[in-house]
Amino acid sequence: MLSFEQALSIVKEKLTAANLSLGTEVAPLVEARGRVLAEDVASDRDYPPFHRSIRDGFAVRAEDVAAPPVELRWRGEIPAGGHFAGALGAGECASIMTGAPLPAGADAVVMIEYTESPGDRIKIHRAVRPGENVVQQGSEVRAGARVLPRGRRLGAAELGLLATVGKSRVPVFVRPVVAILPTGDEVVPVEQQPAWFQIRNSNAISLSAQVAAAGGIPHRLEIAPDRPEALRRLVQEGLKADLLLLTGGVSVGKYDFVEQVLADLGAEFYFQSVALRPGKPLVFGRVAERFFFGLPGNPVSTFVTFALFARPALAVLAGGDFEAPFFLRARLGKPFEPRSGLTAFLPARVDRSSGDPVVTLVGWQGSGDLVGVAAANCFIVVHPDETSLAAGDWVDVMLKGW
Repeated sequence: MLSFEQALSIVKEKLTAANLSLGTEVAPLVEARGRVLAEDVASDRDYPPFHRSIRDGFAVRAEDVAAPPVELRWRGEIPAGGHFAGALGAGECASIMTGAPLPAGADAVVMIEYTESPGDRIKIHRAVRPGENVVQQGSEVRAGARVLPRGRRLGAAELGLLATVGKSRVPVFVRPVVAILPTGDEVVPVEQQPAWFQIRNSNAISLSAQVAAAGGIPHRLEIAPDRPEALRRLVQEGLKADLLLLTGGVSVGKYDFVEQVLADLGAEFYFQSVALRPGKPLVFGRVAERFFFGLPGNPVSTFVTFALFARPALAVLAGGDFEAPFFLRARLGKPFEPRSGLTAFLPARVDRSSGDPVVTLVGWQGSGDLVGVAAANCFIVVHPDETSLAAGDWVDVMLKGW
């Protein structure tokens, strides 16, 4: 059985080696959040495009105020969005607002708190260095320099930067379509009243949300019954998508037919079990040009294994880099003794009301308990060699995300 790290390495190796491309398209900037940039973007001009004041005050020549107090002749006012015609000479100054361009001849700004304004003479009570309270032209980026690389996922900051450089339309990779195939005779549609021995199809809903948040387009298939012929038909339909996610039917029970059906379709299996809690019966492989994950059927296992393995794979299919899960650190609030030999992801809440962040397990009843996961904002990551954890110990934490 593979370790978590070994399994993740295999997913990365197979996805990046496949070099699959879904093509590109141009999206309006306002619709590009979460998309992956398909080409480098360069700055259309210097930023800032001028020497920009970062304070309200007076634009001066630093040499004129080197020995305060001094009086300078006032030449006018420069608001943000305006400019000063001409240049300041020796012994002159101009009022300037935050964000306004520094006038020619000036090289610094004195904050208004250190000045007096008796008429057209301005008294300066503090010296400034050349460049003080000024952001120099081109100090953020020069015209023609790359501001965003191909393959960058676009969030709020990236969209703001694209707007700054005038990109109202953005070249992005086509979003991958992800087929979601729930399996099992015990699973019924969400809108249906289940019998006492049945469960509603929560996995397809949570996976759809996770897929959309990861930049994919979820395509939910009908629930596959525990019959090989019906399952085969739906698997073949799912393999028309860019990635297939199956939930349930990947264990060793009498009615677990997923691996048998995939094998009959010529699947190549890269792994079929991972030393993971929850999520041990996890399958990853490929049929022709289509990758698939057989995720465990328990809802928490499905949620965790998608975040750990399917989400990074989806990032590659979407045109980006392999986005491996990353962990933060927090102090453990209460002691517990985890099971040894597995990498465990346990629902928890992290809080930083004072001092170091502190993380505490939420009450949950195992891998079928979505109530516990909904109450959590993170997972405590327990590594195989950690057999006893005391209050105050530093532990790894994975934020829950969406």
